[in-house]
Amino acid sequence: MRTHYNAMQIHATDPAYAASDDSRTRFRAAALVSVMFVAALAFIHFVSWALGLDLQRFGIHPRDVAGLGGIVMAPLLHGDVLHLASNALPLLIGGTALLYLYPDSSRFVLPAVYVVPGILVWLFARDSIHIGASGLVYGIVAYVFVGGILRRDRRAWAASILVAFLYGAMVWGVLPIKHGVSWETHLAAAVVGVVLAVALRGRDVPPRKVYSWEMETPDEEDPEPLTSAADSPRAAG
Repeated sequence: MRTHYNAMQIHATDPAYAASDDSRTRFRAAALVSVMFVAALAFIHFVSWALGLDLQRFGIHPRDVAGLGGIVMAPLLHGDVLHLASNALPLLIGGTALLYLYPDSSRFVLPAVYVVPGILVWLFARDSIHIGASGLVYGIVAYVFVGGILRRDRRAWAASILVAFLYGAMVWGVLPIKHGVSWETHLAAAVVGVVLAVALRGRDVPPRKVYSWEMETPDEEDPEPLTSAADSPRAAG
């Protein structure tokens, strides 16, 4: 009997691939990059506070030409320690998952979720100063969640379920229901993350585990020899 995979079956990753030295190296590198980025955010915030630089003024000022630089600067700036802390853990978890599971796609995802939401905020958001790495968080989490569902790979599904469990409540952040929150940044970044997850769904698909019964080929049945009446043994008697 031969079994076929249906379109919605979740595949296990090839154990040799998942346990390879290359895979472990990529995980360590992904975690290290995420930690270093969060450390850089903390350093920038500390320097701004210690020297009284008030770097928050370099955030995005919608439709103000002088505020265009905020598209690059805004994700690096935070209003206070709580603001920074609220983004730190999601960046560590989501960033590690993105870089480890989607190394090829991340080359497109990270620049897009860093820059595109800022452009959209500058064009369409309400008049305010928009700062914070929450756009990165929303873009990365949206990509990891949707990308995991579309790939039907167990590791990707596990990451998708993890970010949904930890940060599912973030969905409320795309609505204008809390004062002082740049919901426009959250919404723009989440949309960018979802669009990229769909567009790049064919990338970073790991080899799946092949089971022994899948490699079995059905034995060719030998036709039974035909026996004619002349060849049949005569009945005794």
